[in-house]
Amino acid sequence: MTTLVTLQAAELAFGDLPLLDKANLVIQDGERIGLIGRNGTGKSSLLRIVAGVDKLDDGVRNVMDGLKIAYVSQEPYLPERDTIFDSLVSRGRLDEIADEREKWQMLARLDEYLHRFQMQGDQRPETASGGERKRAALALAFAMQPDLLLLDEPTNHLDIDAILTLENLVCTEYKGAKSLMVITHDRAFLDAVSTRIIELDRGILRSFPGNFAQYESRKEEQLQAEEVANRKFDKFWSQEEAWIRKGIEARRTRNEGRVRRLERLRQERAARRERIGQLNLNIDAGMKSGKIVAELEKVSLSFGDKIIVKDLDFRLLRGDRLGLIGHNGVGKSTLISLILGKRQPDSGSVKLGTNLQIAYFDQLREQLDPNKTVAETISPGSEWIEIGGVKKHVMAYLSDFLFPPRRANSPVANLSGGERNRLLLARLFALPANLLVLDEPTNDLDIDSLELLEQTLQTYPGTLILVSHDRRFLDNVVTEVLAPEGNGKWREYVGGYSDWLAYRPKTAEPPKESNAEKTSNKKPRASNKVKLTFKESKELSELPDRLTNLEGERDALLKDMSTPEYFQKSSEALRADAEHLQQLQDDIEKLYARWDELEAKKALSEKKDNTPFSP
Repeated sequence: MTTLVTLQAAELAFGDLPLLDKANLVIQDGERIGLIGRNGTGKSSLLRIVAGVDKLDDGVRNVMDGLKIAYVSQEPYLPERDTIFDSLVSRGRLDEIADEREKWQMLARLDEYLHRFQMQGDQRPETASGGERKRAALALAFAMQPDLLLLDEPTNHLDIDAILTLENLVCTEYKGAKSLMVITHDRAFLDAVSTRIIELDRGILRSFPGNFAQYESRKEEQLQAEEVANRKFDKFWSQEEAWIRKGIEARRTRNEGRVRRLERLRQERAARRERIGQLNLNIDAGMKSGKIVAELEKVSLSFGDKIIVKDLDFRLLRGDRLGLIGHNGVGKSTLISLILGKRQPDSGSVKLGTNLQIAYFDQLREQLDPNKTVAETISPGSEWIEIGGVKKHVMAYLSDFLFPPRRANSPVANLSGGERNRLLLARLFALPANLLVLDEPTNDLDIDSLELLEQTLQTYPGTLILVSHDRRFLDNVVTEVLAPEGNGKWREYVGGYSDWLAYRPKTAEPPKESNAEKTSNKKPRASNKVKLTFKESKELSELPDRLTNLEGERDALLKDMSTPEYFQKSSEALRADAEHLQQLQDDIEKLYARWDELEAKKALSEKKDNTPFSP
């Protein structure tokens, strides 16, 4: 395998704690790396260093000669030009390419990728939304065909269609000699594209082979081992501290080597960086609402020629957890305003239930005053806040949302995207609410906070309306879905995103399924032969053992690949292992698909055998 970029003993610090603490990183060709970590740990800074945009405080960055890198930031910049196409040409300096044939090919690719991301090249840059700017920047990055593509939160502000387009492009175009490094909180995206997960944790980079699901299982084991090691260290350290304080008798027998060892223990203990705390989320559900929260009958609404809703009959009941799915601009936020009675329909009726206490999370964060401080936003004019009938100091409440005391007096204008998101959640959850409306709450949240928000919403006793493009989040939180089917028609489905994907009619507005989803949602083709043959029956009985052996071989290889010594192997051995691992994964997927096919055929056979005869 060819090494593209290396960082050796990399050091970077902002403030009192290092973001990189003698960290080492190797990026090789053919890798698709997911870079994860808590907000504020330095992921974006690391990506900018790999891109060559920023420099290390200390350490070495080596890049392969002639390596072509493309970097897409969280908030892409579009230069002022007449059209988005011209803006991208200027930003990528495509008009400076000397070879006319190469320039023509590059411009043609840019036009092609804009089309793939459903962007109009003649649109004016200043009219582009955040999602449109992101799609335009991604189109430019793919058009440039870099050897190493660096993406910082590429799924933020993208709808599911665009995310699936990006997944497919990454999986089809970034393999072989090309590599990818991406920062994202979208776990489904990480599962679909990643071949390795790198976690930035307290200044150290840790590598985990495989996708995010494989990382999760290994990370839990690692954290438990770290906790055990810290407990043993603390116990030994406390024993040594007790020994040195025994007084005159101890000092007479004092061993100077033991004293020096204690000094080293003290230094290690002081230097140890504990894991960043987790959000402490509790929602005050307020009083019970009526059984019916909202009822819509034959509701229609249009803006000019655009039909947003047509003849919608829908009832929202107390305790429902409703997810709204659909591409950007389809009218999800407008539909929410109809359900809440904030907008009158052109025709039809909307009836709201009794005792409603509504809290609304706005994806544009318009509810936050940039001139107010963090503390004033939560509790204006008071140092105390009341949650569920219990008073709590505003500083203690803000600490539940990972705001240290020094940050409490910072103006909202100075907060990062993740901090603004946490502040809005803090403000929202401070209000008694039996109807919670969350419009894209997952943007800018790290994965740990995202999963904690999931757990909180799963146990929330009130009613929830959720708009999200995070497929895993939808699956884990909502119990029903409203999805558009074209021409203003909306249809209700039981379950989450995966259920909608499985049961939506073919005429509905379909997302572009990624390769990973095509595999997971593939249904066995019905066979004309109903009964299993003897050979198929034997194959079905042998499949569990074959899968056990293959999965055991795969897990043993993954365990070997996760050891620190593993990367001391030769590049030929590393490439052979990577190819073998991919082959094992492919074989396992094929066997599971075959198992599903044979089981379906067996069930069909048994069903036919048990069907009573009718003339």
